[in-house]
Amino acid sequence: MEINFLALFVAALSTLVVGFVWYNPKVFGTIWMKESGMTEEKMKGGNMLLTFGLSLLYAFFISFIIQMLTIHQFGALGMVGGDPSIAKPSYEAFMADYGMAFRTFKHGALHGFMTGLFLVLPVIGTNALYEGRSFKYTLVTGGFWIVCFMIMGGIICAWK
Repeated sequence: MEINFLALFVAALSTLVVGFVWYNPKVFGTIWMKESGMTEEKMKGGNMLLTFGLSLLYAFFISFIIQMLTIHQFGALGMVGGDPSIAKPSYEAFMADYGMAFRTFKHGALHGFMTGLFLVLPVIGTNALYEGRSFKYTLVTGGFWIVCFMIMGGIICAWK
């Protein structure tokens, strides 16, 4: 099991693509701006290169975790201490039989959806409660990350 850095980067990049569509004023951008208190003046005053650069870096960090949640073979590798060279022959036999099991876009998207729904949405929702933000804000922001996690999970899991 080797980390596919290209798949992780493409998955991270997909969050920017989804964001450009999701936060477009014709989709959810107007709702998000109203609910978050963001204005066009505030957006224009920001350093967009820094914003997009850090967004990509953070998404790359997220892709590492999604990789472990979508590719089950990393679990088998973890069971042998992370070093296949010291594993028993049963590990090699298992990987020969199941090394590519459940490595599809659909499977990765399912795990991305579950992670988004049961991890990210509650975190965003909890923060929104304490920040006094609306339920619309929670749905728009949480929905964005659920879709991103689905696409990221699909890319990472299917890319062999």
